[in-house]
Amino acid sequence: MESRTGVKEPKRPLVWSSSHQKGTLFQSWFRFLLILSLVFFVLFYTMSSRSLSLWENVSLSQHFQRFFNQTHQVIKPAYHADPKHRNAVNERPVGVQYHNTYPRNYHFIIDNPEACKDKTPFLVLMVPVEPKNVAARNAIRQTWGNESLVQGEVVVTLFMLGLSEGTDLEKIRQENLEHHDLILSDFSDTYLNLTIKTMVIMDWLATRCSTAAYAMKVDSDLFLNIDNLMLMLQKPEIPKQNYLTGMLMWDRPVVRSKNSKWYVSEESYPEPVYPTYTLGMGYIFSNDLPEKFVEVSKSVKPFNIEDAYIGMCMKKLGLKPTSPPNPSQFRAYNTKYNRCEYSKIITYILGSSKELVDYWTDLKKPGPPC
Repeated sequence: MESRTGVKEPKRPLVWSSSHQKGTLFQSWFRFLLILSLVFFVLFYTMSSRSLSLWENVSLSQHFQRFFNQTHQVIKPAYHADPKHRNAVNERPVGVQYHNTYPRNYHFIIDNPEACKDKTPFLVLMVPVEPKNVAARNAIRQTWGNESLVQGEVVVTLFMLGLSEGTDLEKIRQENLEHHDLILSDFSDTYLNLTIKTMVIMDWLATRCSTAAYAMKVDSDLFLNIDNLMLMLQKPEIPKQNYLTGMLMWDRPVVRSKNSKWYVSEESYPEPVYPTYTLGMGYIFSNDLPEKFVEVSKSVKPFNIEDAYIGMCMKKLGLKPTSPPNPSQFRAYNTKYNRCEYSKIITYILGSSKELVDYWTDLKKPGPPC
């Protein structure tokens, strides 16, 4: 466009040129900053990824090293505590742990910690029993489990249960509300898991009842002459620490027949003979041992014979079971009932809950037994 004055004519091309130069310069700087930003982003991402990878590797290394130092064992598949998966002992594991027998892998669903808080028991009787076996629990409650004061000493009886097929939790809760003597944990309650069940008992004693002097693991089919047991424990020569006694098993060979109820594979237990142990029907121990058993179980390879496993724990601790003052008081099976004989023994394995009630009632009737 031409100017009427002729003075401002040259200025428009100059303004356009200046704007064009500034735009070009701005675009160049913008491109430079964009490229520089991309370079920094790539460098930052690379360094961050490497740092994160390194951090993750260090964390995982520390994690596994910590567990390795605790156990010194190869990894074992662990039973998943979800009740939906409680039916099969050897089902496909949902994770890995070093020991499925380590009791603190499991959790108490029903608990009675006040059993040892309201009073300090001299003796705690821990009875492993199946959840559905109410008859056995009721028979014990009517007989030796009903004795809360024996020879002047406080006695507490509790039942240890796990989860099994068809477990009715509401019924178990109602039973516990009535009797206040059930402990329910979330392990799978099967014969092959008796070692787990026993170690959960040890954990309960160590964490809930450490003030008791002695404890006994008692099978639910056992006749227990609680008076004779208490007289034995009150003898001055009975140790108050590192003490385990019962019916001693010496040089027992490991059963390798796969058809046997007591089969143990060489992988689970490579030695041909078990260390000396106490028969699982009922054994007594000073109450300092449960915590030691729990800790040493981290470094004792698990297998399914629970009483022999406790023998292995004793061996690992550098300890040995002790023969009772009168070994003849610890009996296994009996062909028939004899009142005089039952007045002298401490243990006998019975055939039914009815036998326990009948024999106990007869033993406690007036008059001398012999």
